[in-house]
Amino acid sequence: MIFTRDLVTYCNKLLGTELYRDYAPNGLQVEGRPTVSKIVSGVTASQRLIEAAIAAGADLLLVHHGYFWKSESPTLTGIKRQRIKLLLEHDINLLAYHLPLDGHHQLGNNAELGRIWGFTVDGRFGEGANGGLGMMATLNQPLPVTQLAEQIGKSLGRQPFLCSGDRRLVQKVGWCSGGAQDWFEAAIAAGVDAFISGEISEQTVHLARETGVHYIAAGHHATERYGVQALGERLAETFALPHQFIDIDNPI
Repeated sequence: MIFTRDLVTYCNKLLGTELYRDYAPNGLQVEGRPTVSKIVSGVTASQRLIEAAIAAGADLLLVHHGYFWKSESPTLTGIKRQRIKLLLEHDINLLAYHLPLDGHHQLGNNAELGRIWGFTVDGRFGEGANGGLGMMATLNQPLPVTQLAEQIGKSLGRQPFLCSGDRRLVQKVGWCSGGAQDWFEAAIAAGVDAFISGEISEQTVHLARETGVHYIAAGHHATERYGVQALGERLAETFALPHQFIDIDNPI
């Protein structure tokens, strides 16, 4: 058992939350019990995940996508009311980290993706702390983009969408998890042969075709399952707490 405030302080310092200009508050978003004896983690604080955390006996729900985004209404009505009502009724703390959990050099989504794919990070780009959220690697052996896409699909358990540029082989690859398709131009400027993200937009196709740089959309949810697991495991080890990751599948 650990005091909630001590666990939150540890996470904020570990992830360097003060270094990021984010779209939602990072840290404790909904206050529950003053102590934590079990952590459940997941990607998004949906009602299904909250219900699963309740069933698992969690005191703290750790997520990548929490609440109170800048673009949404601040009122506690509808779906948001129902979700927060469940958390408050069961006295569960909601701890959420967005960009800090994308960019952390060890536990972040992008660092974890690099580890899963066997990439050695040799550069970063884009906005964010420590040189940017986006990461780059130089492959030991150039390979066709179709082979790279196949390897990514197998590792994530999801068939990615491939938008081929030209016939170039891939040696330098860049990636950024989630909805980072707007960072494609920054990746191109950094000199990558292929860029991997979670989602794709209409204009992304034209950029790939006209620049010759390949684009692989591997799934928003699929690329953001790993940072929150890594952070949950770190907390479990540091504070001797049980931790359970619950994956609420999302095809996007």
